[in-house]
Amino acid sequence: MSGAVGITALYRGLATGRMGVVAPITAVLAASIPVVVGSLLEGPPAPLRALGIVLALSSVVLVSRSSAPGGGRSAIGLALLGGAGLGLFAVFISRVTDGHVFGPLAIARTADVVLLVAIVALGRQAWHLPRPALPLVLLAGALDMGGNAFFILSAQSGRLDVAAVLSSLYPVTTIILATVVLRERLVRGHVLGVGLAIAAIILIAGG
Repeated sequence: MSGAVGITALYRGLATGRMGVVAPITAVLAASIPVVVGSLLEGPPAPLRALGIVLALSSVVLVSRSSAPGGGRSAIGLALLGGAGLGLFAVFISRVTDGHVFGPLAIARTADVVLLVAIVALGRQAWHLPRPALPLVLLAGALDMGGNAFFILSAQSGRLDVAAVLSSLYPVTTIILATVVLRERLVRGHVLGVGLAIAAIILIAGG
């Protein structure tokens, strides 16, 4: 249920606000919650990895601050809600028994469907998709499931905080795609944020 709330708030925020604002705010919060929980459960990370985590979080913060404001308080509120939901989802899904990946994901997605159907039914909202949008929706779902599966495998084979922080670097890709596809401006802070993200990955992998 936390995953359904998180992803719905994120997509709604991306639709109503600027990607360069919503995605980084969501990512920082979604990573911070597992980092805190992971440090409490597994102890603090090694120095190099700790530095990499700091750089990674700084990267998404920098990308967020470098973006022009847009979407207003509503979009920022959705970003915060999305980050909290996704952060809790990461903590909960990482606690399943090692070796179990697709079973927990199937159960989680079933809960998603039940919750969303209830929201649509109670709110009497339109849910029919235009036929041209269906391939993109299916592709988004497949990528989302694949990302969650690899996150679970990463958390089971290593540390929760490391897996969460590395997966939180998706705003870097979002910013690049927004620049190429939507023609949003790539400013100096974005470039620095990408550089910090690369440095963070190297430090975390080497630590």
